[in-house]
Amino acid sequence: MNEENNKLDKEQTQPEVDQISPKEVAFADLEPGLEGNDDPQNMDFLLDIPLEISVELGRTKIQIADLLKLSQGSVVELEKLTNQPLDILINQKLMARGDVVVVNDKFAIRLTNIISPGDRVKGLS
Repeated sequence: MNEENNKLDKEQTQPEVDQISPKEVAFADLEPGLEGNDDPQNMDFLLDIPLEISVELGRTKIQIADLLKLSQGSVVELEKLTNQPLDILINQKLMARGDVVVVNDKFAIRLTNIISPGDRVKGLS
């Protein structure tokens, strides 16, 4: 009898599936860039984000035994040819290509090709 009372209590407290009706929820339309700023194009907060820029001359694969034989004056041959532009990476992602130039006795890079966003997306796969 006690089990029957517990069963009846559970049935009374749990609504049946047919009794629950879904309700529609309405959300306000959001406009990008209008979260309380007067100027939707103000992106000055991005100016302080640090980025790592590196320039890659080329790559090669080497066995550990050959790596251990390297010493001062050793030459490591890279896969890239001398007339090919250097790769410019920002946060380890290819963003541009360029040529080496000398400015005030320092090496610099002249940008010759900036990778389009579409090409960058294709390079991810």
